[in-house]
Amino acid sequence: MKFFAAFLFCLFAALPTLAAAQDRVTVFAAASLRGALEEIAADFTGDVSLSFGGSGTMARQIAAGAPADVVVLASTLWMDWLVAEGTAISAGPEAVASNALVVIGAADAAPLESPDALAERLGTDRLAMGHRTAVPAGTYARQWLEFAGLWETLEDRLAETDNVRAALAFVARGAAPFGIVYASDAAAEPAVQVLWRVDPAAHDPILYPAAALTPAGVAFFDALLTPDAEKTFAVHGFAPVDR
Repeated sequence: MKFFAAFLFCLFAALPTLAAAQDRVTVFAAASLRGALEEIAADFTGDVSLSFGGSGTMARQIAAGAPADVVVLASTLWMDWLVAEGTAISAGPEAVASNALVVIGAADAAPLESPDALAERLGTDRLAMGHRTAVPAGTYARQWLEFAGLWETLEDRLAETDNVRAALAFVARGAAPFGIVYASDAAAEPAVQVLWRVDPAAHDPILYPAAALTPAGVAFFDALLTPDAEKTFAVHGFAPVDR
């Protein structure tokens, strides 16, 4: 009898925690969105758990059954892949922001006069960028390097990372002299500066599609489409999208 009473006590004591866990919205998102989504989540009325990584990694984890209520990726291709895999969608997908590609260097580095100057100044050092196939920023970077005629020259001098923020960190701490990242990443790190702004016509459009994967995620998904969220994205270096 005492054991049963103790069991009931523990069960009822745990109910608030269980309810809180059920009310929490879990968001899987591209690493480049960290600052913006942290601010949006802080203003959201509910409890939000954020998990960041490369878009390919996030998409594959969800397809494998990882519990997520909302997903925000840096590539429409990865979102299309998720849908094709049969992932349940409660709302969306819809693009919530856009971005631009830039070449960065140390805060005291001289600007690049042209794309060709990147190869000349890189020498035998490494160029930091997201992985060419798993990370959207790396895919866009490869498209630009091919467009500029630099891919074959630089392919064996790349430091490819699991997400774009890791490429940013390489340059920020001096492990690589140059990197290709998003404009929003460069705006978030005072230790680097933009040396070259990539022509957006040289790669696929950089869009951030979001989707609610469960009914519990719809409210947060809706919050990403509000004017307040658009302002927050802008503060963090993202551009708006036409709707």
